Amino acid sequence: MSLSFLLQVAATEVESMGTKDQSLWSIVERSSQGFGLIINLSLAAMLGYAVFVFVERFLALRKANKEEVNFFSKIKEYLMEGKIDLAKDFCARSSSPSARMLEKGIARIGKPIESIAASIENTGKLEVLRLEQRLSFLATAAGAAPMIGFLGTTIGMVVVFIDLENASSLEIKTIAPGIMTAMVTTVAGLIVGIVSFMGYNYLVARIGKVVYQMENAALEFMDLLNSPGK
Repeated sequence: MSLSFLLQVAATEVESMGTKDQSLWSIVERSSQGFGLIINLSLAAMLGYAVFVFVERFLALRKANKEEVNFFSKIKEYLMEGKIDLAKDFCARSSSPSARMLEKGIARIGKPIESIAASIENTGKLEVLRLEQRLSFLATAAGAAPMIGFLGTTIGMVVVFIDLENASSLEIKTIAPGIMTAMVTTVAGLIVGIVSFMGYNYLVARIGKVVYQMENAALEFMDLLNSPGK
């Protein structure tokens, strides 16, 4: 019996089974039966909001990273010339967190250095909290989504055993819905978790860059106030 004959027999059997390609939507639809529908809808909502949070935070951080050329040099020039109001107005026209932080410090010039430093530090913390808003959802979704998917897997397998118990004979059509629910919910949970995890780490890295710029601006500002010529 040759190998070509075996391949021909196998091909004939596959054709007789009447297999056909299925679209992604039809697979999801078949898995969304009973409790699987609730899990799939929950994961879809989590994915949608995770994408929204990532895009919204990405645009906000890109805006925060944009800092005018020679920004601190202009601030230093205004302060050295005693033009405090112009320095405040220049900071107010900028939308970067560093500018808002320095604006608070400039407004307290004339008070003790400790008071200025405390004001800058508190403003910096508020700006960091503003940059990190809604970011906790991505961290939560990164861990919760796979767990929800595994919950769907467990429920799908329970459905399979219930269907087997109630069936008079073992057929693929009997166990297919439960297995479909188990597999699709697992895949969906992992997709949401991976997207959220990667998005969270990327945004955290971008926030770290902004925080570094803020710390550098605060140090330069305090050095300017403590310099002998000021």
